[in-house]
Amino acid sequence: MEINTKKKKELFLLILAVCGVFVTLFCVVLFNNYLLMTLPLPLRAVLMVATQWLLFLVPGFLMLARKERMQDFGFTKNALGKQIMIGLSIAFVMSVFLTVIPILLGFQQMVGSTNYTRAWQFAYEFLYKICGVALVEELIFRGYIFNKLMIIKNNKCLAIIVSSILFGLFHVFNGNLMQILITALIGVIYCLCREKIKNCTILSLIVAHGIYGALIILCVGLL
Repeated sequence: MEINTKKKKELFLLILAVCGVFVTLFCVVLFNNYLLMTLPLPLRAVLMVATQWLLFLVPGFLMLARKERMQDFGFTKNALGKQIMIGLSIAFVMSVFLTVIPILLGFQQMVGSTNYTRAWQFAYEFLYKICGVALVEELIFRGYIFNKLMIIKNNKCLAIIVSSILFGLFHVFNGNLMQILITALIGVIYCLCREKIKNCTILSLIVAHGIYGALIILCVGLL
């Protein structure tokens, strides 16, 4: 009975966290669409990263309230160099198969688009993707949500599927159904990398996710 009560509590907290993430996402999208572009460029650059961090507000608050540690969600100090190199390797492999080859085959419009023309814009894209997008999304989906799903029901396959579906739906404001499905599939890839590759951690996935995302813009701009 005590075990069932604990799992119900964890399920409630998970639902609360997911709802909080999506409500915050809606607010961030409104801010970006209607206010962000009216601000000076330096302030806009800072706020683009800062508003991404807001997405972790509810899960982060729940973590602090329950005195949970980052180690509980996949972080470790061991073999940091290997963790980073694994992340870089995953990013470059994904870029070759999911970005470079499709562009060379004539599917550039499906890969992405950019109006960047200056070196500093591409450099900022790497900062934004790694320190903003990837950091927060990996903490939420392959960190907090995946961990809670494993506590509720110790089934890695279920945790991978559910967290990846939520990851796809998280991008509902940025694309069509096909892009949501592709994003969910990428979520599965990230989960499998962490489960199957030795020393692949949340840090590895943050590096992989951020570099891969930034390389999309770079490749589209150069190829």
